[in-house]
Amino acid sequence: MAIQFIDLCSGIGGFHSGLMATGHFECVGHAEIDRHASKAYAAIYGKEGGLNYGDLRKINPKELPDFDLLCAGFPCQSFSVAGRRLGFQDTRGTVFFEIARIIAEKRPSFLLLENVPGLLSHDGGRTLTTIFSSLVEMGYNLEWMVLNSKYFGVPQQRRRLYIVGYLDSRCAGKVFPLGSSYAKNLKQLIPGAQGQRVYETDGIACTQCASAGGWGGKTGLYFIDMNVNPKITDVARCITARHDSGVSNHRGEHSAVLIEDEPPRAMLTPDREKVRQQGRRFKEPDEAMFTITAQDKHGVYHKGRIRKLMPIECWRLQGFTDEQFYKAVATGLKDGHLYKMAGNAVSVPVITAIGQKIYEINTEFGIVKE
Repeated sequence: MAIQFIDLCSGIGGFHSGLMATGHFECVGHAEIDRHASKAYAAIYGKEGGLNYGDLRKINPKELPDFDLLCAGFPCQSFSVAGRRLGFQDTRGTVFFEIARIIAEKRPSFLLLENVPGLLSHDGGRTLTTIFSSLVEMGYNLEWMVLNSKYFGVPQQRRRLYIVGYLDSRCAGKVFPLGSSYAKNLKQLIPGAQGQRVYETDGIACTQCASAGGWGGKTGLYFIDMNVNPKITDVARCITARHDSGVSNHRGEHSAVLIEDEPPRAMLTPDREKVRQQGRRFKEPDEAMFTITAQDKHGVYHKGRIRKLMPIECWRLQGFTDEQFYKAVATGLKDGHLYKMAGNAVSVPVITAIGQKIYEINTEFGIVKE
């Protein structure tokens, strides 16, 4: 049986796409006040997205269909370090209380909320206490975790707070911590003392820590061999006097350092040098993209040249498909709207991972009845 959900503050449907990807959920409606995002949502999901109930402040919960899961990425600008952090003093910050009003009336079995990590510390923790207290008073048990989208298959550094609520206390501890299958473990090729071990190049490096014992504790050298049939050795190959003689018939005789053209780097707001995220404007080569936001511009630096990310690239960084992007484009939306939608969206793969956990819990305990 499909778990029915409602998608509040839906944007372009990050929750919708993520949940539907599991094959176990059904949307009964959504609510979005922005007319451009609403147009994109309708184009992407059609009848599958259900009715748009619009402004949360005007919704009569009694007129909503029944649902098992309430999803909402309520406006984060009020709590983000990128904004003025006015919280509930900002009218966008009061959207949570409209969501709580709907929850109190409909009492779904599950909740899934998303916001920025800044919510944890806003106003000395009092804002989060207010939110959690409201939900607990309605009988919900809560779990929460800050997850980074880059660990779920999209190359974007995007840390977000995810809150899961449930009425059945048997669900406790079943959702978080949430892992990912995208990161490969490090494979050791040659053992040895610290700083001398050799590893494959396609894994995640060991954590650097001061207590591991010496510089680079529990790390080592990464093996790169450009020969067709490389032979792994635990000592360096012969260094000869005629090191400039060119390619040798003796494999690996003439050692060298391979220098490649520098790969592209992600950069933030190319036309404004003072705009930064976490004190940086440039990423290292192959490092995850900066967090896509509705305010910032994002670009790529390569070989001394800079270009701005295209709207479709921003949508991809949030996990949306090209087909979904082009459906939105077909409605006549301008690039500025498409950029903003990507910045406001929820990362699709993260929602898929959480949705799968909710489905497994429901299967285990039979919470949602036919």
